[in-house]
Amino acid sequence: MIREDLRNIAIIAHVDHGKTTLVDEMLKQSGTFRDNQTVEERVMDSNDIERERGITILAKNTSIKYKDVKINIIDTPGHADFGGEVERVLKMVNGVILLVDAAEGPMPQTRFVLQKALELGHKIIVVVNKIDRPDARLNEVGDEVLELLMDLDASDEQLDSPILYCSGRDGTASMDPNAPGKDLIPLLDEILSYIPAPEADDEGEMQYLVSAIDYNDYVGRIAIGRIERGVIKVNQEVTVGDYHATKKEYRGKIVTIYQIEGLNRVPCESARAGDIVCISGLENITIGDTICSFGNFEPLPFVKISEPTVEMTFSVNDSPFAGREGKFVTSRQLRDRLFKELLKDVSLRVSETDTTDSFRVAGRGEMHLSILIETMRREGYELAVSTPRVLYKEINGKLCEPIERLVIDVPENCVGSVMEKIGARKGDLLQMTPVGSRMRIEFLIPSRGLFGYRSEFLTDTKGEGIMSSVFYEYKPHKGDIERRSTGSLVAFETGEAVTYGLYNAQERGELFIGAGTQVYEGMVVGASPKSDDLVVNVCKKKHLTNTRASGSDDALRLIPPRILSLEDCLEFLADDELLEITPKSMRIRKRTLSNSMRAKERAKM
Repeated sequence: MIREDLRNIAIIAHVDHGKTTLVDEMLKQSGTFRDNQTVEERVMDSNDIERERGITILAKNTSIKYKDVKINIIDTPGHADFGGEVERVLKMVNGVILLVDAAEGPMPQTRFVLQKALELGHKIIVVVNKIDRPDARLNEVGDEVLELLMDLDASDEQLDSPILYCSGRDGTASMDPNAPGKDLIPLLDEILSYIPAPEADDEGEMQYLVSAIDYNDYVGRIAIGRIERGVIKVNQEVTVGDYHATKKEYRGKIVTIYQIEGLNRVPCESARAGDIVCISGLENITIGDTICSFGNFEPLPFVKISEPTVEMTFSVNDSPFAGREGKFVTSRQLRDRLFKELLKDVSLRVSETDTTDSFRVAGRGEMHLSILIETMRREGYELAVSTPRVLYKEINGKLCEPIERLVIDVPENCVGSVMEKIGARKGDLLQMTPVGSRMRIEFLIPSRGLFGYRSEFLTDTKGEGIMSSVFYEYKPHKGDIERRSTGSLVAFETGEAVTYGLYNAQERGELFIGAGTQVYEGMVVGASPKSDDLVVNVCKKKHLTNTRASGSDDALRLIPPRILSLEDCLEFLADDELLEITPKSMRIRKRTLSNSMRAKERAKM
């Protein structure tokens, strides 16, 4: 039986190509909102960090009604570090809308998410978005998408995918690149005609695959997924387990079922095969589990999630200022929070270390782990983290490391400096193509070669460059790469930074703190242009004498300090440093705080 009253689709694209904005317009034009309702921009980005950074981090479900057909839409993240979110939600849908920027064309993450959709045999609607950009290249981008489909071994049917030309911001769609549309009706019609309706077996025993987990303080864990077979009802007795039998099957009971209507979850008594619904009442439910009618357990296979490539150590904060600002500071609280994150993030790995107060946390990239750190910080956690490290593998007796496919889009006059820096970081040039007045360069580069490069790249390209990367494969180790050419300015003593001390210290390098900041011995207060660390006394006061000289008591001029963001701090960290994170502050510090102890350690080396 075919459910003609239903379509399940996901919107996939590279970061910043306009997925969430397009979903906004689909919701508005389908009548989801009242005429007088105030609606924020990017309404699907409900998380504070998502709104601040302008990126989607978590895949989210919504639905619209069009011509009496319910269209379930999943808005997915575009950043490569959150690829695990995309991989698992593709199991819930029957087709995808592939969004491509009209000027940038296919980018690394476009290739990654499209490859996953093709492997599952999904039908694809190609949408060239942002056609109102002055530098739009509509026909060329259409050809580039076709080349990408051929490159990824798409089937003949997938190569014949329809192409639409949209402006997500204006809410228009058209089949003709030369004639802009008036609304999104052509896109909605194409979804109904081209994306297959889900096949539904209402008579069989119930079978439901969990693809996402939400959490609510009142009802506990909420499973989100698609009913593959049968009918699910409130108060139904079920059996829960997983395909690989990693945990024992157990019996449970469905307490509530929610259908997704627009941006709301609406309680219902039952749902049938093909529906994407939320279920609560099952205590230990996790992503990848199958829920079946009691006594008829038939587990469903779950998509294999790509392995993490970057690791950091999260440990209890033991600095002299520990416990002053955080609400959760103990190793037990840190452990519970990290293992709780595993329930909803399938691409994260957490493992214990030799000590009880530190944990190894592995993820898809620096951004993946920095979002976790920022989330924990806002929740009131206090912790210390180490420098990011790549995860090596031994393949055929050789030590191998993760390699990224890096695409850089820069003005032509910046190509030389970019090539020089990437070359020093062991990057191999794949191709260079002119795109209008700019140059697009593709490299294969070790993941560790990208640590700390982003801020340097923005400086070299005067803020005009665009860079993005996605994991490519493991290859033999490429040799040593210098992580950082600068040293640190380290505080000499504990106290309060004063203008006189900072004035003398700023001649040695760039400062990260201003007057009145509390510092402790071993805390990093700035960057030194030399490769060695320098100890500076920012707490030094001017000795008072009765001698006066003209001009000597003029106000001391301080250069404004460089305020580091979380990503900047992680980029700056050296191997012998830690980043202390509290809800109010971020401080870089030496692992060994005592200046004399560090001098002895250096002398032994």
